Amino acid sequence: MPRTKGDHEARRRDVSEAVWQVMAARGFAGLTLRTVAAELGATTGLLTHYFPTKRALVEYALDLLEQRTLARPRRDSGRGLAALRDALLDILPLTAEATDSNRIWVSSWDAALADPDLSADHARRYAASRHRITERVIAAQDLGELPSGDPADIAAGAQSFVLGLVVQALFAPSEFSPQRQVQLLDAYLATLTASGDRRSPGS
Repeated sequence: MPRTKGDHEARRRDVSEAVWQVMAARGFAGLTLRTVAAELGATTGLLTHYFPTKRALVEYALDLLEQRTLARPRRDSGRGLAALRDALLDILPLTAEATDSNRIWVSSWDAALADPDLSADHARRYAASRHRITERVIAAQDLGELPSGDPADIAAGAQSFVLGLVVQALFAPSEFSPQRQVQLLDAYLATLTASGDRRSPGS
């Protein structure tokens, strides 16, 4: 019987899940046509219909990672500083799903840095995230919850802080439990609000 469009879409979903499982278990270093085929229970020949080269597989994996990251449920506990805190919490590996996602992101850095086009794509992704953080910084400043200052600089500092915390938590999960990650983030945010308090007496 000829394959239907539904068959093709079902197969693509199976392939996507196999790629995700390989990345979660092995990282980008273990992402090959052979390992994906083994996870899928198929031949590498079948996968070449989807990914004619290893680079095509890597590009697809990065797009899949971005889609799954953006599709994750997001916190929404308020406006201003609360919204900024939510955005930063959403980045941290506080759940098993977020830990898998962050582990894959970090393992992808080596592949991206070795390829100028992939590196540019990663830069775009992090810039988009930084832009979303900047919007929340501006909202918090408008509400008087954060001091004045370049919101883009504040957002860049916040993004750098949480990405550094991500790496610490992935390599030393027993030292950087979800509870401690939240505590460290709150302490960091407190320094941002305190910097405005220190300037207020002379204003």
